[in-house]
Amino acid sequence: MIFLCSRSRCKAIKKVIIYTDGACFGNPGPGGWGAVLKFGEHYKELSGFEKNTTNQRMELTAAVNALSALKEPCAVELYSDSAYLINAFEQKWLERWQKNGWQNAQKKPVENQDLWRKLLELSARHQIKWVKVKGHSGLALNERCDELAKQAIDKNII
Repeated sequence: MIFLCSRSRCKAIKKVIIYTDGACFGNPGPGGWGAVLKFGEHYKELSGFEKNTTNQRMELTAAVNALSALKEPCAVELYSDSAYLINAFEQKWLERWQKNGWQNAQKKPVENQDLWRKLLELSARHQIKWVKVKGHSGLALNERCDELAKQAIDKNII
């Protein structure tokens, strides 16, 4: 259970909805990520920046930071427009990568292993339902994540 404000006036919450997104100017290039966590009626926004990165790395970074913000294990619905992120869990890519010594089907090292390993650790801690959403779908929280990711870039490259 997690508590969002002083224990005297908050209820314990077991379910969290998370939206994540990443953005990159160039690939590699300056990148930003954003996440919105919804705990009942409460929201928390997170964002960050990397100087030289890829969009895929920013997508993973958003998920890692969002899940890391949860101090107690809980049920999570994580929404992302990144097939790279969602398919790794839903299509069991991570299981194959681990069995193959963290190599992909072409026998090359899987990229972003540091983030994938952290996501595996975090997914073991929480009960996560991975949900793919369409990018630019009009969903308010998905659009807000996109804004946060782009704002993180704008703030840091000016």
